[in-house]
Amino acid sequence: MHWPVNSIRDYSEERRLRLRESIGGKFFVTFIHIILILISLTCILPFLHLLALSVSSGHAVDLGQVLFWPVGLDFTVYNYFFENTPALRAFTNSVIITLGGTVLSMLATVLTAYPLSRRHLYARKPITMAALFTMLFGGGMIPTYLVMNSLHLINTYWALWFAGLISTYNMLIMKSYFESVPGEVAESAQIDGCGEVRLLLRIILPLSLPMLATLTLFYGVGYWNMFMSVILYINETSLQNLTVVVQGMLQIQGNFNMAAMDMMQQQEMVSEKLKAVGVVVMVVPMLAVYPFLQKYFVKGIMLGSIKG
Repeated sequence: MHWPVNSIRDYSEERRLRLRESIGGKFFVTFIHIILILISLTCILPFLHLLALSVSSGHAVDLGQVLFWPVGLDFTVYNYFFENTPALRAFTNSVIITLGGTVLSMLATVLTAYPLSRRHLYARKPITMAALFTMLFGGGMIPTYLVMNSLHLINTYWALWFAGLISTYNMLIMKSYFESVPGEVAESAQIDGCGEVRLLLRIILPLSLPMLATLTLFYGVGYWNMFMSVILYINETSLQNLTVVVQGMLQIQGNFNMAAMDMMQQQEMVSEKLKAVGVVVMVVPMLAVYPFLQKYFVKGIMLGSIKG
């Protein structure tokens, strides 16, 4: 016996509302909200603590008086962080690496996932299995370095971009998303004379904006936080990104021009403040980008794509 789709949806909605209105349902919803709030606090409070440390006076930080609210506002450490260290140049390098790598990775992922999502592609399954194999077994660090060295890509950003150009996991997500687009959409476009390239650019990609935004954020965060690849392929300090530079500052704080400071200023530049500033500068750009992509995460992808 087959139930109408609308009847199933109405029954599910009625059951959900009945559960929420019951005493047990209200308790369950309240419990879930409390758990989510606690999880959110575990992410927010550490960042607030670091932010408060970075703008508090060195004396208050040294005495352990700073928790989640600044004590004695002092932005001196930010001035020295950008003026007397390679942080500003490293920040620019991080932006270049992130923007260039994200664009190239998204382009390569789309050009790989879309053909594999087309059922008429010859050897579609073997190619997909070969891509899946790379998730389990990699070429290794040394062979990859030798390949990059033979291509004369060491000390260039192309080594960073080519080494991780396509994430197999992201590619499979995109492939599955393309496959979820109803066949009626593609058939209608092809009847109107739409080719594969135009179908991808005018139909498939606009319908896939939530997925594209999500994978763009994944790639962007990965390139922004890139550390090991920069250590391997970038030897020139002038080309290193912010992650490597901040890590070096945390280990060797001699990167700061301490000779240019008097004793009072050196006391203000305590270790905890330096660490806090480095972490805040690394985290804030990603937090600033997220709100612009958030709307795509909850947007209905197939709403209105098929009429009738």
